[in-house]
Amino acid sequence: MGDDACMGRRMQLVDLAGVFRGTEALAAGIVTKEQLRGPGVRRLFRDVYLPAGERFTHQQRCEGAALLAPPGAVLTGRSAATVLGVELARPTDPVEFVVDECYRFGPIRGIAVKRTALTRADWQDWNGSRIASPGRLGLDLAVRANLRGAVADLDEVLRAGLVDRAELGRRLVGCHEHGVVRARQAVDLADPRAQSRPESELRVVLHLADLHPEPQVQVWDAAGPVCWLDLAFREWRVGVAYDGQWHALRLQLRKDRRMINRLQALDWEIVFVTADDLYHPDELVRTVRTALTKARRSR
Repeated sequence: MGDDACMGRRMQLVDLAGVFRGTEALAAGIVTKEQLRGPGVRRLFRDVYLPAGERFTHQQRCEGAALLAPPGAVLTGRSAATVLGVELARPTDPVEFVVDECYRFGPIRGIAVKRTALTRADWQDWNGSRIASPGRLGLDLAVRANLRGAVADLDEVLRAGLVDRAELGRRLVGCHEHGVVRARQAVDLADPRAQSRPESELRVVLHLADLHPEPQVQVWDAAGPVCWLDLAFREWRVGVAYDGQWHALRLQLRKDRRMINRLQALDWEIVFVTADDLYHPDELVRTVRTALTKARRSR
């Protein structure tokens, strides 16, 4: 009976909720080494597991990584944004931490660690651990090497209200952390009016070419509203629309040819941009410049 009770206690593991340390479960006698190697659990990191029956999310991955992190580690970047409700990270993406320079943490596969000087203003409490404050979160998103990605991330957290642009701007004054010059550029380019990541990236491509369209412009005619344009050069009546498969504008244009006719009647020239075009920014810029040149001549 003792063996049965022990086995029952061990088998309860797959019914428990949340991540756990394998060594602790072994020491408590609620799991065997064979079970940790079996299909009943998912290995997140070295010595960190999740019952196989649970839905695998990036937040679960963050909670697992927190079991390995030192007490002063602060969850940040795309990981923190995802935990706070803006899903910037996929389930398998690395978990991002920032730690004070005095800590030694890592390397651990699947965990990205940034070291810098931290203050109490950099973090807030989270499930017995620490998560980045709005200013810290915005800074760590903005310093990403990929400017287009950094701006797209900032657009999303600004739109969701996770980060305050004015506070972030103040945070960057006098900041000397690595990548701060790029961070200032990303904050200058960020705009919460963007409605999608491709739209944000498209805006960055045009700004870097010294083209400065206005986001989310509504076009009207005598009959009323015609449509919203992702980006527009209002003075020249040139619009730039991201033509993604899910984009509402594309669906409307397919269903209602009359909308295109109304735009044309107002002398609007629309440049449609696909996902593939974003991989060829020079060609994209030439297309938009050509449309603008044509519009200026016609005016």
